[in-house]
Amino acid sequence: LDFASEGVIELVKNMAVKNFSFRIDEEMLHKLHVLADYEGRSANSQLNILVRDAVKAFESEHGKIELEKNKIKQI
Repeated sequence: LDFASEGVIELVKNMAVKNFSFRIDEEMLHKLHVLADYEGRSANSQLNILVRDAVKAFESEHGKIELEKNKIKQI
């Protein structure tokens, strides 16, 4: 995967990286680590890719998600 060609590096430079915690079933967490290890990534990087791909798929079907600065949930 070429992150530079997808603009990921530029995006990270222009946006603050936020911490976000969530609950996950222990077995699913272990499976996530297996998947991440297989792909040569950390679990955190794997989750970022999964979220990015889910958003991309959603936008492909429903159109681009437009964010209004005054309506973005502050984390």
